[in-house]
Amino acid sequence: MTTMTTDPAPLERDGSSAPSTGFWAAYGRAWLRTPGSALYLLAVFVLAMISVSVLASLFWTSVGLLVLVIGLPLMVLTLLIARGLGIADRFMLQLTGLPPIAEPEWNRDAPESTGFWATLTRPLRNAHYWTYLTHGMIVTPIISTISFAITIVWLSLGLGGLTYWFWGVFLPSGADNGDWGQYVSASVPWLFGGWDAWAVEVVLYLLAGIVFTFTMPWVLGGLARAHHAIANAMLGRWSSDELAAEVRAEAAARGAAVHAEDIALRRLERDIHDGPQQRLVRLQMDLAALERRAEAGEADAAADLAREARGHAKAALDELRALSSGVAPPLLQDRGLAAALDALATSSPLWVQVEVDPAIDRAVSQEVARTVYFVVAELMTNTVKHAGATAATLRATLRRSTTGAPTHLDVWVVDNGRGGAVLSSGHGLEGLRERVAGLRGILVVQSPVGGPTSVGAHIPLTVVP
Repeated sequence: MTTMTTDPAPLERDGSSAPSTGFWAAYGRAWLRTPGSALYLLAVFVLAMISVSVLASLFWTSVGLLVLVIGLPLMVLTLLIARGLGIADRFMLQLTGLPPIAEPEWNRDAPESTGFWATLTRPLRNAHYWTYLTHGMIVTPIISTISFAITIVWLSLGLGGLTYWFWGVFLPSGADNGDWGQYVSASVPWLFGGWDAWAVEVVLYLLAGIVFTFTMPWVLGGLARAHHAIANAMLGRWSSDELAAEVRAEAAARGAAVHAEDIALRRLERDIHDGPQQRLVRLQMDLAALERRAEAGEADAAADLAREARGHAKAALDELRALSSGVAPPLLQDRGLAAALDALATSSPLWVQVEVDPAIDRAVSQEVARTVYFVVAELMTNTVKHAGATAATLRATLRRSTTGAPTHLDVWVVDNGRGGAVLSSGHGLEGLRERVAGLRGILVVQSPVGGPTSVGAHIPLTVVP
């Protein structure tokens, strides 16, 4: 397959695709964000007043009731409300056009930390809830009040100054009614000598409107960035969250791997009991009968029993080989994953199109290769037994980073069967999902009724921060 690429250089040479640069281009982009910033700065003041009223009331009430049973759940409720108000603030910040703030890690408990008290006290043990409470009850009311006042000044003087010539005529005039234009004219006669008081007011308001309107993108944008910086520090994701998420993912992966291995061992035990063990018991009985016939001198009967025993031994050996291939396939050990997947496709009774990147042998570890082999083998078996398919596609490719290093292994098995496969507890696909989850991967099932069925395993090859 040929991949076509386009060279972006010609577009960039004439400047048609490159972003415009220069003072006026940057100023224009700042103006595009100004309406959203103004709307946020006005709305967040309302949110801040609601936050300080609700959170302060609930928090100090819960503190006073801590000696009673009701105090603890009321404090937890306060923290949950603070979280909701903080999320609302983060959501409104999108109006400013600034980058979105990442969601914190709200659950830092280990997967095994369950139960009523662990769930109830989880917000109390998570620092994010307390920073959200501090932000909503103390920080945001202060900064929102300041930014609201500055925003009102800039909007009123900017927009009001530019339009004063229109709405100013409806104001009462005269010295007793604050007609200050005549005082300015008398104070600086060298500048406004002989001017009408109304003309002085219009000119001064117009100059103020021009100045405040021209600086509005910088002032309102700066206030919005200040809110964003504070919210990013207090309401955003911390570096410790990545570690907590990594620990939880590792614990979940270990649990899934242990569960998957337990299921695999139970299945192997059942297969050995139902297959080779029964044949070996029968072989033992045939050999005992053979021994008795040989002692009795019944050569023909002994020969028949010997032939039957040899058949049972061969069948037991074949079943043991099949089971051992499920534990440690020799071809996978000797020639690698690509050859083992190709052998799986060749041994299938279906027509299978194989698209395997040969570089996967160098990129994947033995653990990943073994899991992928088992998953593909089970999927191919399901395709033959349950899908009613006549053909399938096996695809294994590497997903690479911008530096070219492989980061994920993507394996797909697609058949043209009847479809309708689902991930449900106790079924085979759920076991495969747990196997893949043991490597911190995901199993994707797309199987509409009527087909086709596509099952993909996506496994990380490196630890993604």
